[in-house]
Amino acid sequence: MKSYENLFIDGAWVAPVQRGTFESIDPSTEEVIAKVAAATAEDVDLAVRAARKAFDEGPWPRMTGAERAAVLRKIGAGIRDRIQELAKIEVRDNGKPLPEALWDLGDAAGCFEFYANLAEKLDENAETQVALSDDRFSSVARREPVGVAGAIIPWNFPMLMASWKVAPALAAGCTMVLKPSELTSLTVLELADIAVAAKLPAGVLNIVTGLGKDAGAPLSEHPDIDKLAFTGSVPTGSRIMQAAARDIKNVSLELGGKSPFIVFDDSDIDAAVEWIMFGIFWNQGEVCSATSRVLVQRGIYDRLLERLKEQTKKISIGNGLEDGVLLGPIVSKGQFEKVQEAVERGKTEGARLVTGGGRPAHLNKGFFMEPVVFVDVPEESWVWNEEIFGPVVCIRPFDDEGEAVRSANNSRFGLAAAVMSNDIPRCERVARALRAGIVWINCSQPTFTEAPWGGYKQSGIGRELGEWGLNNYLETKQITRYESAKPWGWYIK
Repeated sequence: MKSYENLFIDGAWVAPVQRGTFESIDPSTEEVIAKVAAATAEDVDLAVRAARKAFDEGPWPRMTGAERAAVLRKIGAGIRDRIQELAKIEVRDNGKPLPEALWDLGDAAGCFEFYANLAEKLDENAETQVALSDDRFSSVARREPVGVAGAIIPWNFPMLMASWKVAPALAAGCTMVLKPSELTSLTVLELADIAVAAKLPAGVLNIVTGLGKDAGAPLSEHPDIDKLAFTGSVPTGSRIMQAAARDIKNVSLELGGKSPFIVFDDSDIDAAVEWIMFGIFWNQGEVCSATSRVLVQRGIYDRLLERLKEQTKKISIGNGLEDGVLLGPIVSKGQFEKVQEAVERGKTEGARLVTGGGRPAHLNKGFFMEPVVFVDVPEESWVWNEEIFGPVVCIRPFDDEGEAVRSANNSRFGLAAAVMSNDIPRCERVARALRAGIVWINCSQPTFTEAPWGGYKQSGIGRELGEWGLNNYLETKQITRYESAKPWGWYIK
């Protein structure tokens, strides 16, 4: 692989001030695949200064939405042109199966194309006439870019999570400093080359790679950042919110989840098993919205568990670049150990392990784990209530609708939820009763750029995607004009 030992600041590749690097590890082989630039606070300051100058003095915020849209479409096209190459890099960096990486990269390109369309619409609706009660005045509400955005993204969907923040910020006219996870930095750095080829002006997008304490913390604390956007864990989100509070920064947070999936006994068992598996085993369960708490009505509980056990054992596990693999490795040794510890804790808490948890017999290297199905999981147990972020599903029975809704809502999280039944009015009723920002009916995990994404409670603040994602990077200004040629007459008669 090529060198990733430079940072992308002010339109150029520059070495970190301290010349530090860290290693990127292929989780399938445990081999070092690249050395990556390790930014420190000095580098973050240079990147923020570049973004500040590009916003205050550069052309990007002053372009029309249509002009910005042209660049965004070129970035989307650049991702599509290199999609096979980028997907293979992401597989080696993250571990996910190649078909999933290709899906993610296609969505990332589509995200830039979607926000190009919204950038064009900004030319038409940047200002809204406000009806006033006094006809001596006129007023407009104007939408303007918030300024310099700092974005910190996780390791589970590297390029896709970058696009969710970069695309709407650039569409709005903001400039950005982007900090990817130190576990999966490679495709995000490739995005810089794509942006250069698309003729994005220097300083509009800056990418600093490094550890959270060395690069993420200085970014969240920098006084010249106007907006902070973060996706990741609740503890880190809490620290970012505290840092933002010192300067009263605009902040949006997409945090963790422990999302419930309610399956009523009139559901087709095969369909339910398919969506349960997709909801927790896709991307190795490393999904913030994963429906990892499953509530199954007693009428089909035993039959569904038997079918789920049977199908889970058939999942092909291996290197994501191999044909037919549906479950890759956990992203890193540290995360692998956390998931293993969670499985052991589940056993001690009284959850019944029906399959999974061990290392696949045919794999002697890599952070691989057989997908886990826990059943009869106590409602007060740690594994039922806390995010594991791995291929671990917890299941318990319920008797009636009221019990299911109460159990589903009994969580400090509220990112997503799902309900399955052939009774559509019941599904609609339950969907409206669930305290979550995203609710799926008769499915789990479909995500569309056009629809809002975000959670209730400790799952975050604000919404990404759709027009809501664009609004994250816009401020609203009131401009009011006195229409009369005569003095107001309060002091001067």
